Amino acid sequence: MKRLVLSLIVGCLATSFGVAQSTTPADSGRKALTIEDIFADGSITGRGPESVQWSPDGNRFSFVQRDDSGEHGELWYVDSSGEKKVLVSEAKLAGLAPSAESVKNEREKERITRYHVAAYQWAPDSQHLLFDSQGQLWLYAIDTGTAVQLTADPDASGDPKFAPDGNQIAYVRKHNLFVRGIADGRERQLTKDKDENLLNGEVDWVYAEELEVRSNYFWSPNGKEIAFLQMDETRVPGYPITDYMPTHAHADMEKFPQPGDPNPAVRLGVISASGGKTRWVSTSEDQDIYIPRFGWVRDGLLWAEVLNRHQNEMDLYFIDAASGRSRRVLSETSPEDWVKVGDAFRVLRSGDHFLWSSWRDGTTQLYLYSFDKENPLGADAKLERQLTQGDFEVFAVDAVDDAGVVYFTCNKDDPRQRQIFSVRLDGSAVTRVSQEAGTHESPDRTEQIVFSPDAKRYVDYYSSVMTPPRLASCTSNGTCWTVWASRSIEDYGLIEPSNLEFRAEDGTRLYGQLLLPAEPKPTGKTPLIVFVYGGPADQVVRNVWQRETGLFDQLLARRGFAVFAVDNRGTPGRDRKFQTAIRHQFGAVELKDQLSALDQLLQEYAQLDRDRVAIWGWSNGGSMTLYAMTHSEAFRAGVSVAPVTDWRIYDSIYTERYMGLPQENAAAYDDSISRAAGRLHGSLLLVHGTSDDNVHVQNSIEMVQALIDAGKQFRFMVYPGKTHGISGSVDRTHLFHMVEDHFERELK
Repeated sequence: MKRLVLSLIVGCLATSFGVAQSTTPADSGRKALTIEDIFADGSITGRGPESVQWSPDGNRFSFVQRDDSGEHGELWYVDSSGEKKVLVSEAKLAGLAPSAESVKNEREKERITRYHVAAYQWAPDSQHLLFDSQGQLWLYAIDTGTAVQLTADPDASGDPKFAPDGNQIAYVRKHNLFVRGIADGRERQLTKDKDENLLNGEVDWVYAEELEVRSNYFWSPNGKEIAFLQMDETRVPGYPITDYMPTHAHADMEKFPQPGDPNPAVRLGVISASGGKTRWVSTSEDQDIYIPRFGWVRDGLLWAEVLNRHQNEMDLYFIDAASGRSRRVLSETSPEDWVKVGDAFRVLRSGDHFLWSSWRDGTTQLYLYSFDKENPLGADAKLERQLTQGDFEVFAVDAVDDAGVVYFTCNKDDPRQRQIFSVRLDGSAVTRVSQEAGTHESPDRTEQIVFSPDAKRYVDYYSSVMTPPRLASCTSNGTCWTVWASRSIEDYGLIEPSNLEFRAEDGTRLYGQLLLPAEPKPTGKTPLIVFVYGGPADQVVRNVWQRETGLFDQLLARRGFAVFAVDNRGTPGRDRKFQTAIRHQFGAVELKDQLSALDQLLQEYAQLDRDRVAIWGWSNGGSMTLYAMTHSEAFRAGVSVAPVTDWRIYDSIYTERYMGLPQENAAAYDDSISRAAGRLHGSLLLVHGTSDDNVHVQNSIEMVQALIDAGKQFRFMVYPGKTHGISGSVDRTHLFHMVEDHFERELK
């Protein structure tokens, strides 16, 4: 829980929202900055590389580079010498890997971008590439520059994967698994369910969004079998996503479990790649479970993580693929809060050790376990040692080399950064690998650190708050050379925000940022805009390029506003106590921290006007905006985009993780924002996309009715057909003009 325009002005005077170009003067020699520039395709920095991948032989890495519009692009590679060349030309790539912008369906477009669906993948021989051209698969030979179409079915084939030897590919079509031979072109349908509610190897919406599941099937190492998850959505309620633009409006029923609803029933199966009967695996006796991660330990042996409905117990199972017999070899419990699901599990080359992550000691750290290689189901896994420790969070295991060095991403020394570190398997020699202060992942998190197969080199996507993204090729000792860099921002004369620290009422340190106008008015005080997210999915105060939102802050500063943000308790990147402070109740702790930091800020900066403070946010930030405006009188105005207004109508996995089950915490669920509509203080602009399949427009409709019933005046804007991100240059330009106009009208 992380876009022509129909305007509905409900319960307020009709207002005309213009879209004339908004400019700021090029004062002091600075280049003018406009909303049009910020939200143009590519923005002011240019479109970055996409789909960075190493060839399996480790000799080169590749990436797609498109122009700002996304219409023209090439697939490039960089070899070990640093030489950069075109691998697939623009003319060929246009047909093999069209950009996401060419996808007409807004929900599918968002799925591709939000869940980082790769445009291509390398074959195991490093001489071929597999392209997914909007559901049709093509095999491209690098030596001849020719492509062969593998699938031509009217129904799309998705999530394709090569068998380990490269002689077959598997894919999902119409909720079933298929395998096709590369040489003979023969297609075999492995699963044959016709019930639309049964998903074989396919990922449903809630697993993708809230458990970050990107695939639900995996080849065995020898390529003879496939393990897959079957999801049965028969009992899962549907929600109508309505397209209002055609003459006859159309509703698509999305399976969407809300808190307390039946979730998809899941079970693991193993099937031969040549076809036959599925062997179903038994793990937990409890059927109301999640299986967020699974895979192969080796041929014949599976592993699976099983998470209970309350999400405070997760068991690791080893499973005999032939018999289906399983053993729980490790249990992770967190009775008072929740267990974190991650991707740290990794069986080491020795075949008898694995890595594991846990926040059992108060922060998320890495642990080394061993198990009996000859009889893996004979005993529990044994904890050998804790590899990392300290007041920081480990976010990812990036690689493990042959010498027993583990590379990982963490925020050691500064929770506002993301750096690469290494540690030996004996727990010694914790070393920082990345050098520059800032963030070593792409700002939108679509591109992570990618190590070569031998872990001797990696591709670094770097940025900081004042440095737009650049891509570099690096050695594992941290020596780097730039492969791609954003366009220069020097002429814009951007202002660096001040990093600040505050204290919550219990003494907890809170990190904030303040952006002040470069040339404040000689007389009078400065109006202040608070940008908030405040939820467990994201930090706002980070040393990272803040993309379009950060540039919009710069524009607001040029218009004479100060812009402030603080990460309250409940946001990520800090220790377990900090993150779990919101357990069983959304809003109260977060608002206390926001108001406490705001009060300290206003005391320290006398030039800020306490009587002209606004707040705005998106998604959880939209919820926080509404909560702040109905539970305090600190804000004269606010903009809430795509908010959850009633936690009973958001999804089950996310909400229950933090709030518990509705039947066990009814009072907190009943304390919805919409029920507080009568206490609205300040001028509100409420915004939502009608095709938002994440936070449904139902939330804003509920809030609208509550405000009407309470006799409250407000403004409401909907974006037809747009999803949670309200994407696209035209729609975003329109939206941010509206936001700017709201603040200009209410704070000046």
